[in-house]
Amino acid sequence: MSKQYCVYIMTNAHHTVLYTGVTNTLERRVLEHRSGKGGAFTSKYKAIKLVYFECGSNIEEAIFREKQIKSGPRKKKEELINNMNPEWNDLFDEFFS
Repeated sequence: MSKQYCVYIMTNAHHTVLYTGVTNTLERRVLEHRSGKGGAFTSKYKAIKLVYFECGSNIEEAIFREKQIKSGPRKKKEELINNMNPEWNDLFDEFFS
């Protein structure tokens, strides 16, 4: 089985903050964010809700995609989320519980 690289978007309870990241282990990375060990931004703004992700087998493509999403306007991030997850549910609970 090939390794998976995921680009993901996290938000806070009020959906006022969006954080985009990339990882090779989505479940572990989300748990790190939730425990406050995922980085200063997500810890400060309590962006612990996984609302979007996409995965592939190529790390270079994942990093490119992360940069593409990060550099885009918030509206584009919201479109990605709304297309995959219109209710902005916490996808961690759905995929990893």
